[in-house]
Amino acid sequence: MAELVQIGEARPRLPAWARRGATHFESLNTLKRELRAKNLHTVCESARCPNIHECFHRGAATFMILGNLCTRGCGFCSVPKGNPRIHEMALDPAEPANVARMAAEMRLRYVVITSVNRDDLEDGGSRHFAETVREVRRAVPEARVEVLTPDFCGNTDAVARVLDAGPHVFNHNMETVPRLYRRVRPQADYRQSLDVLAFARRHRPDVMTKSGFMVGLGESADEVAALLRDLREQDTDVATIGQYLQPTRRNLAVKEYVTPEQFERYRETGMALGFRMVFSGPLVRSSYMADQVNEQAHASRQP
Repeated sequence: MAELVQIGEARPRLPAWARRGATHFESLNTLKRELRAKNLHTVCESARCPNIHECFHRGAATFMILGNLCTRGCGFCSVPKGNPRIHEMALDPAEPANVARMAAEMRLRYVVITSVNRDDLEDGGSRHFAETVREVRRAVPEARVEVLTPDFCGNTDAVARVLDAGPHVFNHNMETVPRLYRRVRPQADYRQSLDVLAFARRHRPDVMTKSGFMVGLGESADEVAALLRDLREQDTDVATIGQYLQPTRRNLAVKEYVTPEQFERYRETGMALGFRMVFSGPLVRSSYMADQVNEQAHASRQP
């Protein structure tokens, strides 16, 4: 088992290494105003990322498209949930161009685009996703683009559509070990997510593939190692591993706080399996420091 900070029925206490101070309020509020002016959302805000102050201060953000209402009810996520049709939330046709305009204004050299799940749409929102990638590539042609996609219900045509738009990195998160899927990702399927990553590798072998997951939800170290092996069997290039932090009282409780030493052991396990890069630590998130992760992955390409 991963090391625990506290054992027993009581909820474990947040350790110092899993805390992030709230600073840089001026940078935070300025970027928020600019995003709202273009009717744009970020997963940094909607998912209550602990790194938001740091990232917004250094001019980095992960754009979240297809609206701000997710059709799935994952237990770990604080993004608003519901039926977009009931709420009459049509896709914003100006969103792809606005994302591109914002990326250009921020002078981004690395752009990360993610989305909510839109299971209500025939194509899962993949056409809109692809158009956003194309707009960003046109607006900031020197930038690298990473997409963090949903599983599109396993629809490989939708996955191919996004890949063919020209991202440099294709990211799809596993989120947790298979035993915990029913509790953590009840509307997703572990094998289907692995198949999405495998398809991405086959369809566009020139695109780097990446996946992330959380620990602290009750998984064992052996289960983490097995998940890493499954990812490498799909020839996934990069893995990110971070501590689950309960974003609201409505979300799943933290089962354990994994120590930095255990995160380092997970990193070593992954690197021994042949990943180009394993970014593992308490405050690591899938798109956190994505530009540097990508750079290091290219620098340490396996022979």
